[in-house]
Amino acid sequence: MLGVNSKPSSVDKFTANPHVINPSPNRHIRDMRSVDTDPMNAPLHITLITETFPPEINGVANTLGRLFDGLRLRGHRVELVRPRQVNEQSQAADANLLLCRGWPIPGYSGLQWGQLSMHKLLRRWKRQRPDVVYIATEGPLGLSALRAARRLGINVISGFHTNFQQYSIEYGFGFFSRVLTHYLRWFHNHSQTTVVPSVSQKLELERRGFERVELLARGVDSQLFHPAKRSSTLRGRWGLNDGDIAVLHVGRLAPEKNLGLLKTSFEALKTTYPTQTMKLVIVGDGPQRALMEKQLPDAIFCGMQRAEALATHYASADVFVFPSLTETFGNVVLEALASGLGVIAYDEAAAAQHIRHGHNGALAMPGDEEGFIDAARWVLEDSETLRRVRLNARQHASRQGWEAIIDVFERQLRHASEQSKVMPMGHIQV
Repeated sequence: MLGVNSKPSSVDKFTANPHVINPSPNRHIRDMRSVDTDPMNAPLHITLITETFPPEINGVANTLGRLFDGLRLRGHRVELVRPRQVNEQSQAADANLLLCRGWPIPGYSGLQWGQLSMHKLLRRWKRQRPDVVYIATEGPLGLSALRAARRLGINVISGFHTNFQQYSIEYGFGFFSRVLTHYLRWFHNHSQTTVVPSVSQKLELERRGFERVELLARGVDSQLFHPAKRSSTLRGRWGLNDGDIAVLHVGRLAPEKNLGLLKTSFEALKTTYPTQTMKLVIVGDGPQRALMEKQLPDAIFCGMQRAEALATHYASADVFVFPSLTETFGNVVLEALASGLGVIAYDEAAAAQHIRHGHNGALAMPGDEEGFIDAARWVLEDSETLRRVRLNARQHASRQGWEAIIDVFERQLRHASEQSKVMPMGHIQV
């Protein structure tokens, strides 16, 4: 394993300021810095189409919440179209919020497909025409929006947020993967631009025939996710003292997350360092939780955590093990880095962009399980290595804010809204 002897600067100190999203405001919050007589800076009317949104907990919802709020703060009108969420209370009519019926996604408790008539969107957008539409999910709701926007000549940007074609293999529908890839390629190639969160994802989609693919990276709230949130009380509940090691995993407990390697890696660490007290702490929920509780009876299962509680769980750990191979990005990697953890991951998506092996984390070549386990062993090789990696992790992540990401997204939306050429509408061919 590689090592770097440079001395990082001291960890910065911030005051917690958790991000709050109001998905259906009655007025737009305007940042006076963005008010300008220049038409190039005029506020846009943007419609965001998605089947998941805060307070739902997943990487797509988190990203969309940040983009939504950031655009409103710059004075743009952002209309949100999404399914009504489970147990959501009835809301008063809102010109900037359109709710539709949702259908549960098999295997994904709490998430839905949205269903909305294209004609309903046509009527709405004829009355108040958006400048540009952003479609974040490719289900029935996204398809209706794509067809309606193209019929009206409204330019569309689409986001490739989830590797559904890979998930179909993990859930035993491998025969459907080719059909799904065909559909996703058709869908995204009928938008003006498709944005993806990582360079590796961009290259993979281009290899598969996706056109006009651009990068839209992700940020992290380094004030919320901060080493200062470390809690000796929480660590005590985990049965850990100073000098003991909490090995953390945060994420959905599902087949596509490669969780068997999480178990194997932790067992290898215990065998390699028999005198070191360590606990495996798992934050999240999903269809494999019951199985994992049987396989890992000594692990601590914390369930879903949000906001400050989630930040405290991150900061109270020491290393973060992330064995997934199906991420388009993996927001949890940046959250772990911002919390000052030694991160072990495969060299792709967020980890490939933000981890320099041996400096602020440890990487393995995708699919190399022995290399992954060796990377985990190296991080815990000695206390000085772990201390240095954690300081470097925090230093790097503290510079990865959302403001620059929203700058890029705003430019992409404005560019799409200015394009007059619209591709002819086609039929799905698979």
